[in-house]
Amino acid sequence: MQKIKKGDKVEVIAGKDLGERGEVVTMLPKDARLVVAGVNLAKKHEKARQAGARQIPAQIVEFNAPLHISNVMVVCPSCDQATRVGFRFKEDGMKVRFCKKCNADLD
Repeated sequence: MQKIKKGDKVEVIAGKDLGERGEVVTMLPKDARLVVAGVNLAKKHEKARQAGARQIPAQIVEFNAPLHISNVMVVCPSCDQATRVGFRFKEDGMKVRFCKKCNADLD
């Protein structure tokens, strides 16, 4: 079980976007990276190209570049603070993530 999952609200704790919050859009576990909506925007220049019968012009495209997992912290929905994540087992045997600051379940 991972500490950060797709759909979690996270806060950036290092880098050029320090302090910004957003939702995790994509997880890249093999690279230990994730993509956060609206954070770490990068620009890519694309050549003009032929796509079937239509011509696509040259353009500059903005996209969300991946961040390293160590540069973000999960934001707890109950206390609204960036927090560390812990794991515990419920009475029924389910493993759940919890906020280390307010002790509330994240799942």
